[in-house]
Amino acid sequence: MSQNPKTTFPITKLLVANRGEIALRIMRSAKEMGIQTVAVYSEADRDALHVRYADEAICIGPAASNQSYLVGENIINACIQTGAQAIHPGYGFLSENASFAQMVANAGLILVGPSAAAMEVMGNKLSAKAAALKYQIPMVPGTEEAVKDVDEAKERAVEVGFPILIKAAAGGGGKGMRIVERVEDFEEQMQLAVSEATSAFGDGAVFIERYVTSPRHIEIQIMGDSHGNIVHLFERECSVQRRHQKVVEEAPSSILTAEIRTKMGQCAVDVARSVNYTGAGTVEFILDENLDFFFLEMNTRLQVEHPVTELITGVDLVKEQIRVAAGERLSFTKEDLKISGHAIELRVYAEDPKNNFLPDIGTLKTYKTPKGNGVRVDDGFEQGMEIPIYYDPMIAKLITYGKDREEAIERMLRAIEEYEITGIETTLGFGKFVMQHQAFKTGNFDTHFVGKYFSPESLKAQDETEALIAAVIAARLFQKEKPVLSVSPTANSSSNWKKNRQKY
Repeated sequence: MSQNPKTTFPITKLLVANRGEIALRIMRSAKEMGIQTVAVYSEADRDALHVRYADEAICIGPAASNQSYLVGENIINACIQTGAQAIHPGYGFLSENASFAQMVANAGLILVGPSAAAMEVMGNKLSAKAAALKYQIPMVPGTEEAVKDVDEAKERAVEVGFPILIKAAAGGGGKGMRIVERVEDFEEQMQLAVSEATSAFGDGAVFIERYVTSPRHIEIQIMGDSHGNIVHLFERECSVQRRHQKVVEEAPSSILTAEIRTKMGQCAVDVARSVNYTGAGTVEFILDENLDFFFLEMNTRLQVEHPVTELITGVDLVKEQIRVAAGERLSFTKEDLKISGHAIELRVYAEDPKNNFLPDIGTLKTYKTPKGNGVRVDDGFEQGMEIPIYYDPMIAKLITYGKDREEAIERMLRAIEEYEITGIETTLGFGKFVMQHQAFKTGNFDTHFVGKYFSPESLKAQDETEALIAAVIAARLFQKEKPVLSVSPTANSSSNWKKNRQKY
């Protein structure tokens, strides 16, 4: 880009409507573009790193997110108060809220993201499927509309064949989702899914589809501008999950052929085109054991795992988002893009993998990040800070890059070893378990990786092995140092100490 942001670029001040590592990550790219940044924060985040980094900062409410980060009016008012022309929502919070997107537009502000209309369509799995069907995108066999009558739903389930997956139309993160193995259990499981969907999303609409027994979760990164250009930036593999949420992601996938990649990429572009999509988005697919893929959903925002795509393509997705939001054309074409090397991301959560990955809140007594070639850490904490109980427990994203998958894995193992965190439990040990497991190393795994291979005893055994190795090394060092500590009864102890010191 050769433009001078101070004179020709319409965004000179950007408000980041988020917190933690993603707020910092956005602000850094904005700073490189010559754009001033505004941080918003809750009372719990008063001393957070993103608040210190920004050019300006405004408190938008109490600690609870529904009184701060989720209050659109407060964010709009902060924009008006500071003179920011645009809002970047990051991910989570209001990033996929169509009502907020419309509120931003009504206030005459720029949202760094897609239109409210695109969010509305893609925010509901059924309307998203309907939009995708215009382009004959492959779908998992099931219902194309919400099912309300239990008997009709059961009849369709028998036609599709068990096992069946009941899913909330407005859902995500595994909520409102039920796997049904037998027709006898269908009615009860449907009622549970409807109840959970109503509680979680205020919408009890559910649909059914055939349950793919050994699925892989593959997503395609897309980027579109307001001039009709939409391209994909290849895929990410996100199959290592716990509670239907990703923990390890990589790019490219170890299983896709060039032919499947091309077909899947074109389908992703078509899905985006069905809603005239602008900005960064992700089209998600499941891949079955026969390497057939099916449309899952579209995320109308930047993804947590976007760094792995940045590393294999060399594209700064946040800068591209900002440029597109400002009305510019994409700075690249499909022909400009190629896959270079391999990248892996581990989400470092404040969770205890030995206790069903439950959040573990506390103080970071020790916090030292790994460094060196091919290592990137996106975080929002420093030593001595507390992990707030009010928000997602992610501490950081640890990303490694190598010339190939093997080198990326080796660097991830090295980085995990160098990452020092005490005071709380984290997913670092789990990440090491994944990187060392034969199924992951060979690429022969699916979304059931955790259920198939991981147990708390796995980490306990790993810890015990490491402790034994450490004890053996310590014992050998002790034996080696014995002559240094011994004192001869017939010689001057001071002289012996000097003499022995000279040996080392």
